[in-house]
Amino acid sequence: MRTPADAAPDVLAPAKLGPLTLRNRIIKAATFEGVTPDALVTDALIDYHVKPAAGGIGMTTVAYCAVAPEGRTDRHQIWMRPEAVPGLRRLTDAVHAQGAAVSAQIGHAGPVANAKSNRLPALAPGRLFSPISMKTSKAATEEDIRRVTEAHANAARTAVEAGFDAVEIHLGHNYFASAFLSPKLNRRKDAYGGSLENRAKVARGVVRAVRDAVGDRIAVTAKLNMADGVPGGIWLTESLQTAKWLEEDGGLDALELTAGSSLLNPMYLFRGDAPIPEFAATFPQPTQLGIKLMGKKFLIAYPYQEAFLLEYARQFRAEMKLPLILLGGITNRETMDLAMAEGFEFVAMGRAILREPDLINRIAADESRRAVKSLCIHCNKCMPTIYSGTRCVVVDPEPPRT
Repeated sequence: MRTPADAAPDVLAPAKLGPLTLRNRIIKAATFEGVTPDALVTDALIDYHVKPAAGGIGMTTVAYCAVAPEGRTDRHQIWMRPEAVPGLRRLTDAVHAQGAAVSAQIGHAGPVANAKSNRLPALAPGRLFSPISMKTSKAATEEDIRRVTEAHANAARTAVEAGFDAVEIHLGHNYFASAFLSPKLNRRKDAYGGSLENRAKVARGVVRAVRDAVGDRIAVTAKLNMADGVPGGIWLTESLQTAKWLEEDGGLDALELTAGSSLLNPMYLFRGDAPIPEFAATFPQPTQLGIKLMGKKFLIAYPYQEAFLLEYARQFRAEMKLPLILLGGITNRETMDLAMAEGFEFVAMGRAILREPDLINRIAADESRRAVKSLCIHCNKCMPTIYSGTRCVVVDPEPPRT
């Protein structure tokens, strides 16, 4: 943790992330690309990551690389297996050619997985009804937990084989590990339920397995919820304790702090307009009608502001030494400099980079540090495009060819 006497680092200068040196402290956040119809790399996916790499980002994050076939949010997502390695290697080589590093976000979607699309039961701490697939998830057995934990380790090994510089373990948004952390979703009576120490066993076990699998060959980060944004869900006191345990365990090189539930309250992460009509249009009837009628209860609009997760994240920075990645409302140099001054080692950007892949190069060329402002208007109409090719609809109204 930086002391007040320490000078804030230059966000555009090279920085160490575990065994890795990034050309700057700016990370393209994991945002599902929606351009892998056969669950394998496509030219469109490579282009999606080459653009921000050429645009100056320090590291781009490929999302979402599921660790098992039932752990996908739909069957079109990549899952880490030998057949995926040649395409992933093409992707990592292409990003490296632009001078950027590349990370694979690995995880298991748990109750957020679309069981209907995957044709496999979704896993959760207990039986849960999913509005995503309109099916009930399966309560994970201890054998399921062991299998999923080992699958994370195997996925990390695959990432090394494919040339990735880092992996980001998904412990947020009520995916598998996050669902176990949530007191709302985890009502188990066994060794994985009840106390926070029990509920955190899955997250801690997964991180430990990944670190044991890759050693110091690549950087290992994780994305952790600070708050689920739902009554009865995880809150700062418990998430901070979980973060401290992860720090003590020694498996991570950095922790990215996030919020929200893909299952129950996705807009808690995004902030800004709630694109209900656009989301509804991506689904067939009767789901489309249901979203139009009930969408405001699921897609809740929260006002946008710069660095909207900073107030929560400060509490983690004050009590931890582990490098932290600030996410949420990072769109301009002033906000990046604020993050550095507050003691965060890295910043992660999503929508602003989707709108302008060359934004970092433009910011780097701005000697005033204030002239360049993101063109993103936080309409969030990019969110529904994950089903047809994630993009800013202002710039690219038509889906990419895969």
